[in-house]
Amino acid sequence: MIPPGISFDVEKLLFLALSFFAIIVMTIGYGHDLVAVQSSNNDNVEMIPVNVGVILDLETRVGLMGLSCLNMSLSDFYSLNPSSKTRLALHVRDSKQDEVAAAAAALDLIKNKQVQAIIGPEGSMQVDFIIHLGNISHVPIISFSATSPSLGWIRSTYFIRAAQNDSAQVNAISAIVEAFGWKEAVLIYVDNEFGEGIIPSLIDALEEVDTRVPYGSLIHPSATDDQILLELYKLMTMQMRVFIVHMLPTLGSQLFAKAKEVGMMTEGYVWILTTGITDLLSSMDSSVVASSMQGVLGIGTYIPDTPYLDNFMVRWKMKFQQDNPSILNPTLNIFGYWAYDAVRALAMVVEEMGAANFTFRMLKASTNATDLDTIGVSQNGQKLLQGLANTTFMGLAGNFSLVDGQLESSAFQIVNINGNAARGIGFWTLESGLLRDWNSFNISKYSTSKSNLQSIIWPGDSTSIPKGWEIPTNGKRLKILVPVKVGFDEFVKVTRDPSTNTSQVTGSCIDIFQAVIEKLPYAVAYDLIPFALPNGSSAGCYNDMIDQVFYQKYDAVVGDTTIVANGSLYVAFTLPYTESGVAMLVPYKHNKSKNAWVFLKPLTWDLWLTTGCFFVFIALVVWILEHRINEDFGGPASHQVGTSFWFSFSTMVFAQRESVLSNLARFVMIVWVFVVLILTQSYTASLSSLLVVQNFQPSVSDVDRLRKSGEKVGYLEASFVHEMLKQMDFNESGLISYKSPEECDVLLSNRSAKGGIAAAFDEVPYIKLILSQYCNKYTVIPTFKTAGFGFVFPKGSPLVPDISRAILNITEGPKMTEIESAWLTSKTNCLDSTTSVSSDSLGLDSFWALFLIAGAAAVLALLIFMVMFVKKNWPEVTSSSGTSWEKIVALGRRFYQRDLNAHTFRKGGFRERRTDDGGNEIGAVVTLENTNFPPRPSSESIQINDVLTDEQGTPSAEQRFLNRVDEGCPELAISVELTNVNREMYIPRQP
Repeated sequence: MIPPGISFDVEKLLFLALSFFAIIVMTIGYGHDLVAVQSSNNDNVEMIPVNVGVILDLETRVGLMGLSCLNMSLSDFYSLNPSSKTRLALHVRDSKQDEVAAAAAALDLIKNKQVQAIIGPEGSMQVDFIIHLGNISHVPIISFSATSPSLGWIRSTYFIRAAQNDSAQVNAISAIVEAFGWKEAVLIYVDNEFGEGIIPSLIDALEEVDTRVPYGSLIHPSATDDQILLELYKLMTMQMRVFIVHMLPTLGSQLFAKAKEVGMMTEGYVWILTTGITDLLSSMDSSVVASSMQGVLGIGTYIPDTPYLDNFMVRWKMKFQQDNPSILNPTLNIFGYWAYDAVRALAMVVEEMGAANFTFRMLKASTNATDLDTIGVSQNGQKLLQGLANTTFMGLAGNFSLVDGQLESSAFQIVNINGNAARGIGFWTLESGLLRDWNSFNISKYSTSKSNLQSIIWPGDSTSIPKGWEIPTNGKRLKILVPVKVGFDEFVKVTRDPSTNTSQVTGSCIDIFQAVIEKLPYAVAYDLIPFALPNGSSAGCYNDMIDQVFYQKYDAVVGDTTIVANGSLYVAFTLPYTESGVAMLVPYKHNKSKNAWVFLKPLTWDLWLTTGCFFVFIALVVWILEHRINEDFGGPASHQVGTSFWFSFSTMVFAQRESVLSNLARFVMIVWVFVVLILTQSYTASLSSLLVVQNFQPSVSDVDRLRKSGEKVGYLEASFVHEMLKQMDFNESGLISYKSPEECDVLLSNRSAKGGIAAAFDEVPYIKLILSQYCNKYTVIPTFKTAGFGFVFPKGSPLVPDISRAILNITEGPKMTEIESAWLTSKTNCLDSTTSVSSDSLGLDSFWALFLIAGAAAVLALLIFMVMFVKKNWPEVTSSSGTSWEKIVALGRRFYQRDLNAHTFRKGGFRERRTDDGGNEIGAVVTLENTNFPPRPSSESIQINDVLTDEQGTPSAEQRFLNRVDEGCPELAISVELTNVNREMYIPRQP
C-alpha cells in the first residue's frame, strides 16, 4: 500500500517503475518483431523456434488487448510445459485499420518471415485478401475477431475462425421476437461486410417465426450525426417499433445518442443488440450507456464463470496496464478470451508435431513475377490444419472445439441494460431455447416462452411489453376508402349532404369494422372516405379501390369487398367476416299436374313387396294358432281365409274386429302391430315430405344444363362474378346485370322468355339478402366456394393480424348477430336457402331389422305351437292301427278340426242366453243340479250320443253333460243342435 501522504504523481511514478520492471522480466523485447521465447530449466535442450505472424490494429483497444492475451497465453503455456521443444515466435504487424496495410503485412510475413500461421487480422473486411494469400501459400489464417458469416471456411480451407460465427446468434434473436409475438422488425446495420454478413441468415430466422423484415436501415461506418438523424426520422414515420441493431460499439454509441435525442428511447420502442455491441459493451462510453441505452435488450456470448478466469482477468489487467500505461481502466472482452485460446491451441499443435521441418518450398518464378508469384508454400500447413481440427480443451471462453473450421457455437446470454451495466435476464441454447437460469437447462424441450425470462425494464422505464408497432408519431390518421354503390345498401350506404358537402357512411360492413376496431388493444384513428366523384357518383369498381391501396394512396378499404386470389398478390386481406361462396338463385317450379301414383313413391318396390309378403305370412301364422280354438277363425275354408287376411291387413289402420285367444298369437300380434306402427308413421312422414318437395322444386338444378340451354343469367353489377361466368363459358350476350334485390326479383319473375333471366349468380351474403325479401319465390343452389368479405390493407400492414384476431372475436360472439339483425331482415319464416330440398323413398335397408324381429317372433310361435300340438295328439294317433301315412293324415285332420277341449269351449254351467231362431223365442236356460229323475231313453238322445262322441268313441264334454241331465230329469225334452261352427245345447221350458 502507498502511504496516504504521497501525492498522486508519486503513486504514478512508482506504478510505472514496477510496470517497467515487470515488462523487462516477462518479455525479451518489444518492437515490430516481438519474439516470445521462453527458456527451459534444461539448458541442454535445443528449442525449435516456429515463426507465427500476428496482424492487429495496434491503434485500437481490441488490437492491444488481443496482443497482450496472445503473449500471456504463450507465457502460461510454456510455463506449464517447460520441457517443450518448440517455441512460437510472434512477428507482430500493425494493420493500421486499413485493408491494404493488412494485406501488405500478410504478404511480408509469408514471403520474408516464412511464418507457419498468421493470427489475425482483427476486422472482417481485412481478411478477404489475406485468406487468398493463405490459400496460395498453405499458411493457416487464424482469426479470433472476424465474425462475419461471409468469411465462411468453404471459401478457403486455410481459414480458421477461432471465434463464433455471427449467424450463430440469429436463432437466439428470433426466439426473443417469437416470445413476445412481434410480427415485424427493422434491421439497422453498418454498411460494410461485417454488417451485411449476418442479414440473410437473420431474415431467414425471423421468417421462420412468422416475423417480416419490411425495411433495412444501412448506416455508413463514418456516418455523420445529421445522416443518422435523417435515417432515424424516416424510421419514426413507419409503424414498426422493433429495431435489431448490428454494428460495432463506436457507431452504436453515436446511433443511440441520436435515438435518445429524437425520442426513440421512450415507451413502446424495442431495441435488440447483437453480439457486435453486447460483447463489447464494457468498452463503450459509460455515459452513453447510462443516458441513451436504458431498456435495451442484448445478445451476448455466454462465458462460464470459473476461478481460473477470474485469476486471469486480474493478471491480464496488470499486464495490460504495464504494456499500455496511458490507457486507464482497461476492459477485457470475449475477443481477448478467444485470442488466448487460439494461440494456445496453435502452440499445442506445433508441440505435437515435434521436430518437423518448418520450412517453405520456394516456387520458380520468372524475372517479371510479382510478389504473389515469388512466395513459397509451407510444408506443414495441412498438418497444422488437421491438428487444429482435432484439438479440444477447456479454454477461457469455454470448450475450444473447431467444427467446419470455426469455433463451435455455445450458449448466449440475454441481457437488459439498466443503469451503467447489463443485467442478465436469461439464456438461450440450441437445445432448450430460452432459459430463466442456467440450472434450468433441459435438452428434452425447446421453449420460446417469455415466462422463461426474468422481468424486463423496457425503454421509458416501462414494464409493459411493447406491442411492436404504433401509429406513426406524426399523428397520421388512416385514410379508409368505402365503396359508393346503388342497391344492396344494407352492407354499405353513403349518404351525401349537398349543403355541407359531407358524407355519412352506414351499413352492416361499417358496423362490423367499428366493432373490430373497438376490440383492438390500442386506439386507431381513421377517416372513412367515399370512393366517389365530385358529383357523388362512384369513382370506380372494387378493383380500382384495391389499386388505390396498392399504390399507397389510401391505407385500407372497408366494405363488401370479396377476398380473391388475384387481389391477394397486391394487397393483404383480413380474415373473412361473412359466409363464403357463390350460389345460384333460381325460382321455384310449381307443378300444376300431380302424379296419380305419388302415393307409391314414399316406399321402394322392395319394401312394398316385403311388407305385402309379411301381411300374408302373419295372416297364415295367426290362422294356424287360432283356428282350432277361436270361433272367429272357424267356418268354411273360404270364410277362414278371408277372415285371416282381413285380420292381418286391417292392422295397417288398427281396425281389426276379431280377437286372438292364444297367447302365442297375442305375442306375434304385439310384435307385428309395433312393426306396422313404425311403417305407417314412416310412410306418412315420407309422403308429406314428398308432397312438399313437389311444391318446391327448383326450376334449374344444374349449372351445366343452364349453360347449354343458352338461357340468360344475371349477376350483380361491378362484381367479380361477371368474370367467373365468362370463364364458365356463359355467352357474354346472355349475361344481364342487376343493381338491387328489387331489380333481381323483376328479372327472375320475367324469366328468359320475357327478357328476364333464368337464374342469378351472386355471393351468399347478397343471396341471403334477396331471400330475406322473397323467400317464398326462390331457392338457392350452392355453386362455388369463395373466401367471403374481408377488409383490405397494404401488404405487410401490422394491422392485418390484429384485426383478423378481432374479427374472430366478433364472429364468435353475439355482436355479429346483433349487427345482422339490425340490417338484415329476419329469415325465420323462410326455408333454409343454403341447401336444396330433397326427399328420398324409404327402402328395405331402413327396416330389415324390424322385419327380422317380426319374422323371428312368428316362427318361434309356430315352432312352440307345433311342438305342443304334436306332443298332445301324437300318442292317440300312434295308438290306432294303420300305416304311417294314415297316422299323419289323422294328425292333419285333428289339426284342422276344432279343439273342443280348449278352455274357450268348456263351460262350467249354463248362462242365460237369447237367440233368434226363425223368429221363435227360446226359453231361458236354467241349471239343474241334484235331481233324481230316472233316465228317459229317446231317439233324440241316441242321436246326440252318436254325434257327441269323437272318432275314438270317447264321449265328448257335451255327451257327458247330457248323460247327467238324462239321468236326473227324464221329464225334460232335450233338444241339441250341432253345427260345424258352433254346438250349443238348449232346454225348452216346460208348459
